[in-house]
Amino acid sequence: MKVAAIQMVSGVNLDANLGEALRLLRQAAACGAELAVLPEYFCFMGHRDEDKLAIAEVPGAGRVQEFLAAAARELGLWVVGGTLPLATDDPGHAANASLTFDPLGRPVTRYDKIHLFRYDNGRERYDEAAVLRAGDTPTGFDCTAADGQVWRVGQSVCYDLRFAELYRVLAADVLLVPAAFTFTTGQAHWEVLLRARAIENQAYVIASAQGGTHENGRRTWGHSMIIDPWGEVLAMQAAGSGVVAADLDRQRLHAVREQLPSLQHRRL
Repeated sequence: MKVAAIQMVSGVNLDANLGEALRLLRQAAACGAELAVLPEYFCFMGHRDEDKLAIAEVPGAGRVQEFLAAAARELGLWVVGGTLPLATDDPGHAANASLTFDPLGRPVTRYDKIHLFRYDNGRERYDEAAVLRAGDTPTGFDCTAADGQVWRVGQSVCYDLRFAELYRVLAADVLLVPAAFTFTTGQAHWEVLLRARAIENQAYVIASAQGGTHENGRRTWGHSMIIDPWGEVLAMQAAGSGVVAADLDRQRLHAVREQLPSLQHRRL
């Protein structure tokens, strides 16, 4: 099954972001991808964290959700909508939700980011919990490819990447990591963490990132990539908008797990 990690440099204009996302999804479909993963905050990167609340949609209805469903249906793709803000019962906090739609445009999963990023090095400061509500439910889905093979897909978002225990619970063949890693933390840790998650879980990793300097002044690391179960980077794009595509090979997955059956050797 061919898959695509979509990299963007999203801005403050919702229309422009959705237009760019559709262009890239069409590019992914044209290259034969069956599953495409958009980055975290693909639809909006506001000037302030509070700006997310202004576009938060009611779960099950809203322009961004309708866009994702329509794109999946038009292109016959499994589409994972990076993240978008969904309204909660607290008007001061939204959920940072990653939504999956099947090739018929039907909603399949909703995963709310569990681990909320906080960072302060004296020059850069982030605190997602100020406007976001953390999720609490590990989430995955079965993705049926055109050849009939079924892949178990586990969902995560950005900062989740630092919490290895989540991925053990997911027990998946393919791990998704839509993200908006900062340039500082990404340069230091992004690739090594992604490869570690692939190696220790003997799973493919699809990591779709924001990658560039945004209208709000934030700089993200990019380096969207697809990694195989041995930790080999199959494809990568450093910066700017684009589509990173690679083939997932079921035989490769089985070979890695049979030759080094570490998942069977767990004791804790």
